[in-house]
Amino acid sequence: MTALVAASASCGNPKSKEEAVAQPGYAEIVKPQVDLKDFPKDSEGYYILFDGSGFKGWRGYGQDGIPPKWVIEDGCLKFNGTGGRETPDDGGGDLIFTRKFKNFDLQFEWMATEGANSGVLYLGREIMMERNGESRYAPLFMSAPEYQILDNDNHPDAKLGVDGNRQSASLYDMLPARPQNARPHGQWNTARITVRNGKVVHYQNGEPVVEYRLWTKEWTDLLNASKFAQDKWPLAFELFNELGGDAREGYIGFQDHGDVVYYRNIRIK
Repeated sequence: MTALVAASASCGNPKSKEEAVAQPGYAEIVKPQVDLKDFPKDSEGYYILFDGSGFKGWRGYGQDGIPPKWVIEDGCLKFNGTGGRETPDDGGGDLIFTRKFKNFDLQFEWMATEGANSGVLYLGREIMMERNGESRYAPLFMSAPEYQILDNDNHPDAKLGVDGNRQSASLYDMLPARPQNARPHGQWNTARITVRNGKVVHYQNGEPVVEYRLWTKEWTDLLNASKFAQDKWPLAFELFNELGGDAREGYIGFQDHGDVVYYRNIRIK
C-alpha cells in the first residue's frame, strides 16, 4: 500500500489534507471535515445536517462527490434504487456526512418503499483494505453499527437473523428492536440514535427500542453471536471491536442497499 501517516486529528481539529492510520492489512483514510459552525441550528439547538435543499457537508463513502443515485426530491433525501444491489461503479454507494462524531443525539425521519432495505450507520470510518495485492474500500457496514431501515412486511431480511434482529430500528444482526413499532411502507417513521460515552440507544416512533454499550464484553459477545463474529469475518470483528481512541468516533452514513428509500429532517446535537 502507499506510505501511510498516523492521523491524530479529533473532530474538533480536522486535518487540511488527506491522511491515513496504518493498521495490519488495512488503513483508515481521513479526509477533510466540515465545520459545524457553518450549519444552522434549530430552536432546540440541533444542527441541521440536511434541510431539503442541498447536499452541503455530504459526499459518497470513498468518493469525493455525491453518488448520482442520491437525489433530492420534494425536500427529501432519496436513494434512486432499482431493487438490485448498487455499487459506486453504477452511480450508487453509501452517503456520509463529512464530520466525525463521538457523543451525539441524531434525529431523522425515514420512509421505505415496498420491499425496501437500507440502514443508518454511525461511528463509521473510511477503511482501505488490501486483498490479493490490490487496495479497495471496505464496505462502511464493516466498521459502523447499523440502525436497520426496512419494510418489515415485505423484505425477506425481516425473517432472517435471530429473534427479529434484522427488522427496522434493530442493531443490525445483533439486537432486535423491542417493541417493534415500525409503520408500513409508504409511511414516515421517526428515528433517533443517541451515543454517550459508549452507551447507545435506538428510538423508533418515539419509543426506546434498543440499548447497549460499545467496547465492553457485552459488545464483543454481540459481535461473536452475529455475522461479524471473529471466526466468520475477522476483519469486520477487528474493526468493530477496536479500542483505540480515534476508533471511538466516526461518520454517520446512509446506506445504499439498492432500494428506494427516503430521509428527511436530519439533525444532530
